[in-house]
Order: sequence, then structure tokens, then C-alpha cells
Amino acid sequence: MTIGTTSCPTIMLMEMHFATVWESIADAIPDQIAITHADDSRTWAEFDDRAARIAQAFTDAGLGPESKVALYMYNSNEYMESHYAAFKMRGVAINVNYRYLDEELWYLLDNSDSEAIVFHRSLADRVARVVDRLPKLKLMIVVDDGPGDAVPGEIAYEQVIADHAPMERIERSEDDLYMLYTGGTTGMPKGVMYQIGGLAEGFIMQGFPMIGLEPPADASQVAQMVKTAVENGPRMVSIPCAPLMHGTGCWLGWFIPMCAGGEIVTLTSRSLDAHEVLQKIEDHKVTSLTIVGDSFAKPLVRAIDEGKPSGGAYNLASVGLFTSSGVMWTTEVKQQMLERIEQAVLVDAMGSSEGSMGTQITMKGVSMDTAKFTQMPTTKVFTDDDREVTPGSDEVGMVAAGGNVPIGYYKDEEKSARTFRVIDGVRYSFPGDLAMVAEDGTLVLLGRGNQVINTGGEKVFPEEVEEAVKRVDGILDCLVVGIDNEKFGQAVTAVASTAEGITIDEATVISAVKNDLAGFKAPKSVVFVPTIPRAPNGKADYKAARILAEGASA
Repeated sequence: MTIGTTSCPTIMLMEMHFATVWESIADAIPDQIAITHADDSRTWAEFDDRAARIAQAFTDAGLGPESKVALYMYNSNEYMESHYAAFKMRGVAINVNYRYLDEELWYLLDNSDSEAIVFHRSLADRVARVVDRLPKLKLMIVVDDGPGDAVPGEIAYEQVIADHAPMERIERSEDDLYMLYTGGTTGMPKGVMYQIGGLAEGFIMQGFPMIGLEPPADASQVAQMVKTAVENGPRMVSIPCAPLMHGTGCWLGWFIPMCAGGEIVTLTSRSLDAHEVLQKIEDHKVTSLTIVGDSFAKPLVRAIDEGKPSGGAYNLASVGLFTSSGVMWTTEVKQQMLERIEQAVLVDAMGSSEGSMGTQITMKGVSMDTAKFTQMPTTKVFTDDDREVTPGSDEVGMVAAGGNVPIGYYKDEEKSARTFRVIDGVRYSFPGDLAMVAEDGTLVLLGRGNQVINTGGEKVFPEEVEEAVKRVDGILDCLVVGIDNEKFGQAVTAVASTAEGITIDEATVISAVKNDLAGFKAPKSVVFVPTIPRAPNGKADYKAARILAEGASA
């Protein structure tokens, strides 16, 4: 296979577009490693070439600008190549949760109007059972990851690579569509639509400070600045510990580092294996990790303490940055991480698929508070009547993210109108987070409005109680839900798991929480389970937790 034979010089006034920026980086540092999975590393030239061949297959199948390409895969090099391929031909990559079964898979492929699907062989049985109900599908590409069913009409991924020449590079538009499907914990999944130019610009602005550079003035400067940085110092090497099919893993762990010319190392385990993460850090001299709060940080801390299964400690000297989003990262667990990796900077990002709202940056010797975030300049907090919350007051309001606000939800004007609104001439996104504003202007995050528990005339935010429960010695993880109760309306109920070999009684947990919080916030009961229900990205599955709590109550 000849690499890079079809590349053309990068035009100077180029568009701010992921595909165009990544092409320019591939031209500038072609021999540097771009992506690694297991023992399979691909240079920037190989990454670009293989993506271009897949892009040509998409176009040969009749796909074009805004055609949807579903990615039903685990973390892998092929996931990133296929996504890049969709960008190259101005298509829209559709992230599909690999946990979805038949009806969920059909819904998302149908709702997104997907015309092509790239899937792992181990997931083929589900694809086979829904494909006849998807008349818009024109192309099915299967990635070999072991035994599995065959889907009539499928084409092998490597055969596609071999059979197609790289697609010629094209001009693109900053108005091209980008879409990320949110999880369905509060209803069916929704496709959040962005203009790709604003998203790419925002990620470049965030990525360049990670390599010690001021952000470029325009897209045409990116490649040369990346080349200079690579020549003068160590490169950024990122592990997205979360799945790439979720925003945290994709945006923070992949897109942002890649826009700065970094290498992306994906994990082979299909659920978090903390020892694999630590070994990858040592083997690849990883500089940054993307995690999901306590649900990832706690296992990493334990694995550091345990050391290598073969004996000895992991060499974690290369790690300088941990970025987390999506789940609470408590003060205590941050402190434990910094006690073990003193040089690390911990970035706790408050955001969602619908927008970024605030950050908390922590390092050794800096005091911290759980759930307190520095507001982004474009972030506001509004009351129900659209009045801005006064800093230092006890008012609770809805967090509004400004700046690069999504276009809306795909094919859902009603939800779009509720979530994306204009106040005083400025367009904001309202993902559903409630917060207060401290006197110094920091956001005090309270939780999602749809999870608030109304008990005995008081409102209780689950996250606050979860944090208190997790401070109890021996508690590993916790979710808090409200279940119907004749006396209180809803009874605060904790669903908790304990560390291996630890036994804790309900009274101990309730008493400890009452020492931290007002009595009405303490759980009325505690349900102990082996494992807390969470999505692959670590986010809480409150629906499953509520079922567990109700079952125990009954």
C-alpha cells in the first residue's frame, strides 16, 4: 500500500474543519504516531490514508455531504479512522452505544437516517436482526474482532481499504453538520447538532495550551505550530479511558489532543481495567488521561496502591494531566490521586453534549471544593423567570451555556425550543443542571433538575448525598434516588456498594450522613448492591438504581 500519494498542499486560508486541520497535521508530521490500539500503531500518514480510502467507499456507495454514518464499535483504531472518513467526505458520524440491543439500535439508526454502518463482528448479530427494517442503509462494513455472525451484504473493513484508492481532498464548509447523540437516561437518545467550524475552533483553543502554545490565529497556522512543538519537545499522548462513543471520551480524550497533533492510545479492555491503564501510561509515556469522576479515579488509585501484578510499582512520571467530566469527582478522591501522582494537574470539567459550563483546576497544594466550578465567560445561571441569579444569594437557578451553542436536536423542534433559548438577545443552552452562584462568582453545582428528590416538603439533590455516603469508610460507590413514600412523598434512598471484603450496616451510613448534612437529606434506607449501575462512560444509571431501591423496599 502506498501512503500519502494523493495528498495536496494545504491551502493557507483553509476552513476550520476537523478533516482539513487533521489533513494539514498529517502532511506536517507524517511519520509521527497518530493512533494506537493494542500493538497496532498507525502514523499520521497511515491514519490519513486509511481514512481517505474509507471515505472513498462511502462516496462510491452514494453518500455525500450530511449523509449519516453509524459507528457501532468499541474503542479501536477503526473507530477513529471511520469517523475521520465521515469528516473527509463532509458526512456526519453517528455515535452508537455498543450496549444497545435490537430495538435501541434500530431506533437510533432509523432516527439518525443512517445510510452506512461500520460495526464490530462481535455486534453483528444485533445488526443482522434490524437491517431489514432500515431501507436507507446503503453500506455495511464489518471490523473483525473475533467470532460472530455474518450480515448479508456486509463488506470486510480491510477489504474496503484494499479495494479503494484514497479519496481526493476537497474543500469543506465550517457550516458542515456535526452531531453527537446523547444517552437515553432521560428519554430516547437525541442527536445534538453543531456547526463543525465552531466546535473545531473551540477544541483547538483548548488543545494548544496543553502543548505549551498560544492558540493559533487561524486554521492555516495549526500544522506548522504542531510540527515545531513536536520537534522541540515531547508530544502529547492521550488515553481516553471512557468510550469514544460518548462525548467525554471522544471530545476530551480524542478530538482535543488530536487537534494539537497528539497520539491517541485506546484501551483493549471493554470495561475499565485500571491496571491496563497504568501499564499503558508506562509503555507509551502517556501525558494525559480522560476519566469520568470517582467511578474511574477510585479504581486507578487502588491499582496504583496494588502495584503491578508481577510486582513493583508503575512508572507514572510522564502523566501531567487528568481531565474528567460527566460524573462527580470528589475532593477526597482528587487528594488521593495527587498524593500518588504529585506532578499531575486535575481538570474537572462541567459540561454536557449541549455545551460547556465551567471548570475546576486542582494541583498539589491548592485547596479544592467538590462541585464548585469557575464559570466559563459565556455561562450564566437564570431563575425560572429568566432573571440572572445574584452571586452570593441563596437563589437556585438553571445553568445556561453560551458561546458555541448547538443548532438544536435532530428532528425534534419541540425539545430544541425548550433547551436552546434566547435571553436578552443571547442564545443559550439549558442542559438541565441546577446551581447557585457563590459570592466570588463560582458555580456551586447542585445536580440535574430531573433527579431532584422532593421529600417532606424539602428538595434534596442526589449528588450532595452521594458525596456524603461515599465519604463513609468502606463505601466504594453510591447513587441516591427518591422512591414513593406515603409519609414523605419521596423517601431518600441510597444504593451503595462496598469495597471488597468490607461489611457496613445501614445505620452506620445514615448516621455518618447526618453528621455531614441536614437530617432530612440523609437516606431513610440504604440498599447494598455488588455493583452500582452505570453506563460504559461511568455516568449514573438512575433508572436502574431506582428499580433496585424499589425492589428492596417492596
